[in-house]
Amino acid sequence: MTINFKSWQQRIGNQRELIWRGWQTRYSYFRAQHNSSQSYPPLVLVHGFGASIEHWRNNIPVLSQQHSVYALDLLGFGASSKARTNYTVDLWVEQLHDLWQIIIRRPVVLVGNSIGSLVCMSAAAKYPEMVQGVVMLSLPDVSLRQEMIPKIIQPLVTTLENLVASPLLIKTLLKILRQPTVISRWAKVAYKDETAINDELVKILSAPAYDEGADFTFYSLFQGVRKTSFAPSAKEVLPQLKLPMLLIWGLEDRMVPANLAPKFAQLNPQIELIELEKVGHCPHDENPTQFNQIILDWLQKKFDSEL
Repeated sequence: MTINFKSWQQRIGNQRELIWRGWQTRYSYFRAQHNSSQSYPPLVLVHGFGASIEHWRNNIPVLSQQHSVYALDLLGFGASSKARTNYTVDLWVEQLHDLWQIIIRRPVVLVGNSIGSLVCMSAAAKYPEMVQGVVMLSLPDVSLRQEMIPKIIQPLVTTLENLVASPLLIKTLLKILRQPTVISRWAKVAYKDETAINDELVKILSAPAYDEGADFTFYSLFQGVRKTSFAPSAKEVLPQLKLPMLLIWGLEDRMVPANLAPKFAQLNPQIELIELEKVGHCPHDENPTQFNQIILDWLQKKFDSEL
C-alpha cells in the first residue's frame, strides 16, 4: 500500500504546535461537523506507547460528526519533543490538563489506548472538573507487572532488563527496532488482524524513532515503566472515580492480558465493559468501524440526557 501523506494529514484534523514547559508539543483538533452538535462534550484522544495522533486517523473524521475532537502527542512521542526528562504518567497528565486549560476550557470525554488510558484515568482522578467521562482501551497496570511474570523466572527477567537498559545498548537497539520490517513484526504482536498492518501504519509508528533525542526518550521510558512510581495503580484509582466509564478490551490482546478486563470492571459500578472478539491491543485501529460505532452509541446513551 502506498502512503497518501496528504490524505492522512487531513484525517487527523488541524495540527497545531503548543510550547509546554519550554518543549514543543503537537495537538490537533477537528470541529464538530454539525452545528447542532456543539453542545456535545468534546473528545480528547490520547495514544498509547510508541504511537501518536496519527494512530487515530481512522477515528477522528467519524467521531467529529457529533463531537469536536482533540488529540495530542504525549511528550516524547509523535511530533512532540523527545525531551530529556523523567517520563511518568503524571507528567503526561499535567501536559493534558494544561492543553485543556489553554485550548478547550470545557468538560471533555477522555479516550485513551494502553498507556494513554492510564493517562486518562489518572487525569480524571486528579482533575475531575475537566472530565465528564472516560473511555479506556486495554488499560495496563504497572503495579501488576510482577504478578504477570511467573516467580520462578522473575530474577532472570530482571537480569536481562538490567543488561539491556543501558544508554549505549538502547541506542543500538533503537536503530534495529525502528526499521520498518521490525516495526511490522512488533505490530503483529499488538494486532490480531494482520491486514490492518499496512505501509501507512508502519510509517506512523517508525518515523518518530528517527527524531533527535529519540534514543534517550526510549531509554528513559524503558527505565520508567519498570518502576511502580511510573504510574498510579488502576486497581486503586478506578474505585475512586465518580463518572461514566467505558472499558474496551480485545480478547486477543497479547500485550495487556484480557483477563484483567472483568477484574477492573468489578471495581466500579460505573464501568461498562465491552470485550471484542478477534481483536488485539488497538481496537480503535484494528477495527475502526466497530470501535467508532461503539463509542458513539455509548456517548449518545450517556450524554444525550444531559443536553
